[in-house]
Amino acid sequence: GLVGIWWVWLAFAIALGVVEVLLPGFIFLGFALGALVMAALVGLVTGSLTVAMSLAAFAALSLLAWIVLRLAFRRQSSGARRVLHDINDG
Repeated sequence: GLVGIWWVWLAFAIALGVVEVLLPGFIFLGFALGALVMAALVGLVTGSLTVAMSLAAFAALSLLAWIVLRLAFRRQSSGARRVLHDINDG
């Protein structure tokens, strides 16, 4: 099937990356990274992955990528700062 072809996963990763650029929220980025890793995995391990195993691996990799991205972006400061003193207060 199509899940056993590495370039299908790569095309899926690119498509999800484009969707992520068009829609805000970092929702599709984890799926894109999961598909990118699946492209490498299918390219290296040819013929031994069933469809169910491929989809389960994609789901697990996507979840792992999403969690890592969530932790990485949480640590970054948004650049916003709280103003405690107004310059106009004399």
